Amino acid sequence: MRKKIVAGNWKMNLSAEEAMALANELKQKIDHQLDTGGPRQNGALPRILLFPPYVYLSGLIEVFRNYEGLSIGVQNIYQEEKGAYTGEVSPLMVRSMGGTHTLIGHSERRMHFNEDDELLAKKTALALKNGLIPVYCCGEMLPERETGKHFQVVAEQLKKGVFWMKEEEAGNIIIAYEPVWAIGTGQTASPDQAQEMHAYIRQLIADQYSNKMADRMTILYGGSCNAKNAAELFAKEDVDGGLIGGASLKADDFFRIIQSF
Repeated sequence: MRKKIVAGNWKMNLSAEEAMALANELKQKIDHQLDTGGPRQNGALPRILLFPPYVYLSGLIEVFRNYEGLSIGVQNIYQEEKGAYTGEVSPLMVRSMGGTHTLIGHSERRMHFNEDDELLAKKTALALKNGLIPVYCCGEMLPERETGKHFQVVAEQLKKGVFWMKEEEAGNIIIAYEPVWAIGTGQTASPDQAQEMHAYIRQLIADQYSNKMADRMTILYGGSCNAKNAAELFAKEDVDGGLIGGASLKADDFFRIIQSF
């Protein structure tokens, strides 16, 4: 059975005080939900992932130290374990601090830092080697969607970034589909558009590896998902949750998204 996941990408936001306040407010909401119960799958919340800026990693790990269903990761890693790379953070460092996941290839890394699929493939492999679970992001820009190249773009990103791996390695990866034209714009792919691409990605996985792997691979939607549209998106057969940006910075909104399954 595929894992249902809601992930929050805080990006480059929040002071230390704001970050800890948000974490503790979210913790209170989770505690209340677990204490009172509610209509959830098997009586439990979906798995929650938080991706704060590096500098808040240890603080959030401490806040959520004993929460089995909540993990803390980072928004990016460097492609080497160690060395003379001033300002960079390696997957070895993240794992040694207790981080468990990392985003790989977020559209903002691709656009602003010119990260290509070959580099992202190296990061993905190194993350797995060091015990981190990669959340591999893929998705098309607006001109690619408008010219009907969106399927081709996503297939190429996955082919170069993930599909060169053996099944036992690739099976540990989480895929996040993020239509770039819907990130931070207020636009959102319709539930049918999201389902169409998620189903296409799942079929690509089946064709490359196996139906069994495709059936258990978690695929998240990451394009301006919010408290108002999350339930409709998550109801789609191949949408296993969301990679949430702006809405993850407000505890009320983020928790409403968590409750949308």
